[in-house]
Amino acid sequence: MRLTLSGRLLLACTAFPGLVLAAPFAYVPNEKSATVSVIDTATDSVVDTLPGGKRPRGIATDGQRLYISEAPSSSLVVVDLARRQLLRSIRLGESPEGVSVSTDGRLIAAAVEESNSVSLIQAATGKVLADIKVQGKNPEHAVFSPDGQWLLVSAEEAEQVDLIDVAARKQVASIAVGRRPRGIGFLPDSRRAYVACELDSTVYALDVTTRQATATIKTGTFSNGIAVAPDGSRVYVSNGKDGTVSAIRTADNQVEATIPVGKRPWNMALTPDGRKLYVANGKSNSVSVIDTTRLENIGDVPVGELPWGVVIR
Repeated sequence: MRLTLSGRLLLACTAFPGLVLAAPFAYVPNEKSATVSVIDTATDSVVDTLPGGKRPRGIATDGQRLYISEAPSSSLVVVDLARRQLLRSIRLGESPEGVSVSTDGRLIAAAVEESNSVSLIQAATGKVLADIKVQGKNPEHAVFSPDGQWLLVSAEEAEQVDLIDVAARKQVASIAVGRRPRGIGFLPDSRRAYVACELDSTVYALDVTTRQATATIKTGTFSNGIAVAPDGSRVYVSNGKDGTVSAIRTADNQVEATIPVGKRPWNMALTPDGRKLYVANGKSNSVSVIDTTRLENIGDVPVGELPWGVVIR
């Protein structure tokens, strides 16, 4: 008998109270299928399919709930993982996209394209605490620093990333980068960040303290998604046109390897131990799994249509 994710969780928790499962799950929003595929990272297979609202794009999780941006309703959809059902829908501005959750799980940030803003939401209640205007047009990602002090915001029509002071709930600076900044990732100390600039096929290393770019790194064509190793030793960048992922050493900002994946790789996520990287391939309807020790693609997992990204908890 094949158990669904919820059945497996229930069986595990009933048999072993307080059990922490060894292998986390990867959640993949499928924009065209309007579903979320659930991948067991121990077996690299899809073990369940969850509701994702209509046209799910940005996704984040606090371990208990999924937070998914839904373009047609201009909302943030909240999915209860234990119950496998929609919990609530939070109205935002038109065309919300990237979503992130603060390290302490208390706050959610959603980039809202049409209003050129970032919505800051209280996770426990779903209350929108602030709608913070940013300089960049059509913001795509709003990413919390690990210490929760900052949000870095990228936008499709920009040559900078905008820095939001979370406590003050306002933009306090912009950092010049290349054209069309996309994916953003902080190093664990919150002082450095990396931004992929699609039209320049370049990644910018940023000093958040001085609010300046400290290095530029040429990657593959149309660099997009960013994922940072848990120890901060590497940054991974998806290259949308090439169908590859670049691995960058943060010690010297050199490209260490270029790894073939599927068509139009987009957003990505690492397992908590950093040993596997999961890459959403939008035009291949798959997720590539990269062994980060060998820096090799070890397999592709079929998912729904037009996967937008991955989140792992």
